[in-house]
Amino acid sequence: MTIRIGAHAICWSNDDMPELGGHIPLETCLSEASQIGIQGMEMGNKFPKEANALQAVLGKYNLSLTSWWFSGALLLRTAREEFEAMRAQLDLLKAMNCECVVYAETANTIQGRRDIGLSHRPIMVRSEWPEYFRKLDELSKLTLDYGIKLAFHHHMGTIIQSEDDIDRLMYSTSETVYLLLDTGHASWGGADPIRLANNYADRVAHIHTKDIREEVLTKARKENWPFLDGVLRGVFTVPGDGTVDYVNFFKSFQNYSGWIVIEAEQDPDKANPLQYVTKGYNHLISTLKKAGLKA
Repeated sequence: MTIRIGAHAICWSNDDMPELGGHIPLETCLSEASQIGIQGMEMGNKFPKEANALQAVLGKYNLSLTSWWFSGALLLRTAREEFEAMRAQLDLLKAMNCECVVYAETANTIQGRRDIGLSHRPIMVRSEWPEYFRKLDELSKLTLDYGIKLAFHHHMGTIIQSEDDIDRLMYSTSETVYLLLDTGHASWGGADPIRLANNYADRVAHIHTKDIREEVLTKARKENWPFLDGVLRGVFTVPGDGTVDYVNFFKSFQNYSGWIVIEAEQDPDKANPLQYVTKGYNHLISTLKKAGLKA
């Protein structure tokens, strides 16, 4: 597999806030993505969850499935219990020829809460890290033996949010734990996406691209917004509409093979998905070329 450009259905219909884009039919999402030139879609809440039905609806628009988010609870489960909870999802991913599962730790996340600002996100004490990473290593080996890489998604409002968190995750786990590198979450979390790419490109199994509106981000930090308030007020946008330097970001991925997914969480009534995803797609094509890569 070479580099392919996908999009997340969240650009049209939001999973965390179903009222955003709830009126947009799945067929509109898929037909517009295909029209733009998108090759694959990340699973959304309107997609069929059975392989034959999913293959039929994506195949109609010549699209593949890129991956699917799993809301992890490894903090509360053994690795084997977590694997069993993931098995049905892993089976669908295998049937759809996906290479990785998007995994995030959500047992104590505040990402979906509107009553808590991000400064109050959960932080694990140092004594808890070794056992968590040990279980994560075990889980990643189980999924890899099953044929699917575990791509850990650092995410606002979770225990893996900051640059220090990501560094600790990478330094404390084996190479069977892969990274989902998300430019938008990295930037909001205070990390440098280019530094993360330089350091961990060899362990990146999946890439989510969203851009940052710096003026909104500054206000979000100053006023301690909840994550979803930031989404509603436009902290995220598509590549090329913010401040992320994608040319230098992509330069680290000369050996990358996999999906680059446009995942701009916005209100579709304010940011027309067809218009914005087209802009993001064109920017990715241009910056990949400037970085010496080809989709």
